[in-house]
Amino acid sequence: MLKKIECIIQPFKLEEVKEALKKIAVEGMTVTEVKGCGKQRGYTEKCAPDAPIRLLSKVKLEIVTEEEKVEEMISTIQSLAKTNKIGAGKIFVIPVEDVLRIRTKERGRIAID
Repeated sequence: MLKKIECIIQPFKLEEVKEALKKIAVEGMTVTEVKGCGKQRGYTEKCAPDAPIRLLSKVKLEIVTEEEKVEEMISTIQSLAKTNKIGAGKIFVIPVEDVLRIRTKERGRIAID
């Protein structure tokens, strides 16, 4: 089965994570600049309940891979994206029902190779 790994990380961690994923043979990924916040509403210290929500700059990586590679990829991302501070990010693992390569119409695992 194919899985999609989506992770939201700090922008300054992107290059290090990208290089480490390359070393473990991750060949393709999508990177998007995003803004968002967690339950702290964008603040690093406790804020008043009526404080406005601050959206912080983050980076989202999206990678579709075989299920067997997921744990190694998660471990790599987690160890390098960690900041020991609130807002370091999240990793989501999502089942992928199918993949289609537009150019050749190949489907499934072969479409991500």
